[in-house]
Amino acid sequence: MKSVSRLAFTVPVIIAVVIALWLLADGAENQPASARPYGNAADIKTNDADFSTGHQQPPSKLVGESAELTVPGQPPASLAGTTEPGGWAKTDRFGNLVPTGDLRQLFEYYLSALGEETLSQLVARIRLALSVLEEPARGQALDTLGRYLDYKLALSDLEAAYGEAGASEPAEIERRMLEIHALRRTWMDAATAEAFFADEETIDRFQLKKRSIGKDSSLTEQQREEALAEAEMALPEPVRKARQDTRKFSRYEQARVAMANDPEALRAWRRQEFGDEAAEKLEGLDAEQKDWNRRWQSYAKEREALEASGLAEPEREEGLTRLREKYFSESERVRAQALDSIQ
Repeated sequence: MKSVSRLAFTVPVIIAVVIALWLLADGAENQPASARPYGNAADIKTNDADFSTGHQQPPSKLVGESAELTVPGQPPASLAGTTEPGGWAKTDRFGNLVPTGDLRQLFEYYLSALGEETLSQLVARIRLALSVLEEPARGQALDTLGRYLDYKLALSDLEAAYGEAGASEPAEIERRMLEIHALRRTWMDAATAEAFFADEETIDRFQLKKRSIGKDSSLTEQQREEALAEAEMALPEPVRKARQDTRKFSRYEQARVAMANDPEALRAWRRQEFGDEAAEKLEGLDAEQKDWNRRWQSYAKEREALEASGLAEPEREEGLTRLREKYFSESERVRAQALDSIQ
């Protein structure tokens, strides 16, 4: 019954992932790309389109030259079927450009296709998108694009100077972070740098603070939690909400184990913690998981008997297919086959 015993690990992992994704969906959908937490606090690097030092001239010169280029009718393959970011065409009452994070997202939307098209072609696409603006905002947006391109090249050079090894000491991490923050303000005015990178830089500072709190041996566990909660208050709201939801999910997993034999108590806990609507969804997921567990155990027993029968490979595969059709829906069969592959 080796395969059945693995159910205690494999299937709970799947339901955990499903619930986690559901809990985080609202925060993630509204979270800007520039505000995504780093996978490693020691790796403070841009996730934007890569820029090479192979240019013979500053990329900003391409902005002027792009006026002479014809934009291809079809978008790059990676952008086909996608929608250009909106909300970036903002001006003040005098017609001046108001820089926003959405404008940066417009730039990155097209620059993400670097490699499919040349940088010159992509700059021409951005120029075309910016043509909806009236002057003086249009010229200001093109100037901002040029400065942003030069910044990205300078950032690529700076990260190349850091080398492959990530920083590990807090002082070195902070030094690199401050250098990158300063570099942004070297190439862009303060208002644009703030609009483009405020959320990202707030997360940078939080990561450093979190690392410092974790290494402070003078703090008790309660003091550490309080300090971390205080540091979180500075995070952008979508990121803060996502972290809160993650902790809720962790507590829910603990409650599911502790109240496994008391469904009424678990139901009351869910309603108190998540509210009626979310509690009903979680209860539905739990019910689906229990049903899956029951069917999987029955399937696994018959599968083991089939594998012990000594059938040739073609007959064995045919038998497994029939078993999956017996116990699972069409979409569930893919999941069952994937689980079988890791047995």
